[in-house]
Amino acid sequence: MSTFLPSRLKNEFHPLHVSTTEVSFNPKEKSLEISCRIFTDDFENALTKQYKGKVDLNKPSMQKQMDELIKKYINSRLSFTVNNKNTSANYIGFEIDQEATNIYLEITNVANLQTLSVNNALMYELFDDQMNILHVEKAGARKSIRVLYPVKQMAVAF
Repeated sequence: MSTFLPSRLKNEFHPLHVSTTEVSFNPKEKSLEISCRIFTDDFENALTKQYKGKVDLNKPSMQKQMDELIKKYINSRLSFTVNNKNTSANYIGFEIDQEATNIYLEITNVANLQTLSVNNALMYELFDDQMNILHVEKAGARKSIRVLYPVKQMAVAF
């Protein structure tokens, strides 16, 4: 049985191209705690393509340089509107977890979460089958949304 794959995808290690963004409302800290999870090999390819330099997320000696690239990349591909107000996320850092990279962000000064809109174009420059998933949690309630390339806009309301 033959499966059709675009030629640029035939040699990829994993056939699924997905990122997951988790957002948790922390009422005590009045903040949104955000983590993004992306396959490390794909993420390194995206950073290399975007910034035309050496990328190695696993190399401790390159940590500071990788932090700068990731911060720049995330800020250019991920934006947030909280309660109908455009909001900036603060980059906290990243870590490698097996074959994925976790990126941590925080949005402060959020007294209450009523609506959250996310414009997410992570990995869209590499894959035309990219899927981006958003999970938002507030007071034990969890809402999720999934979009496929080229759709970028994701929104939830509580």
